[in-house]
Amino acid sequence: MRPLFVPAMAFVSLLLAGCASAPNDPTLTLQTSKTPAQFAECVVPKLQGSALNPTVSQSQRSYRIVVPSKVAADNVLEAYKAGKGGKVFIYERHLLASNLLPSSFERAAQECI
Repeated sequence: MRPLFVPAMAFVSLLLAGCASAPNDPTLTLQTSKTPAQFAECVVPKLQGSALNPTVSQSQRSYRIVVPSKVAADNVLEAYKAGKGGKVFIYERHLLASNLLPSSFERAAQECI
């Protein structure tokens, strides 16, 4: 029994460490001809239409749209002023089974670029 206990505990520790760490790199980066304000005006209604509850905050050069998640870390869209438009960074946690198709969160962002 003891030889199985140590590898099992190591595996569980690795799984928990993966759940506890927050992603620092964006899962997707998009370039848009829209300003951050125009992008936010487009994407927020799409997220609300998908039964997501976004929270929007803004600064002088950017918009940050946060959609709470019940399962993982919150999903975040950040739109920054860049050149002749904006740059959009998407931070999203995918469940293992849902990596094959874009989520409604990602689709809304892509539709607004």
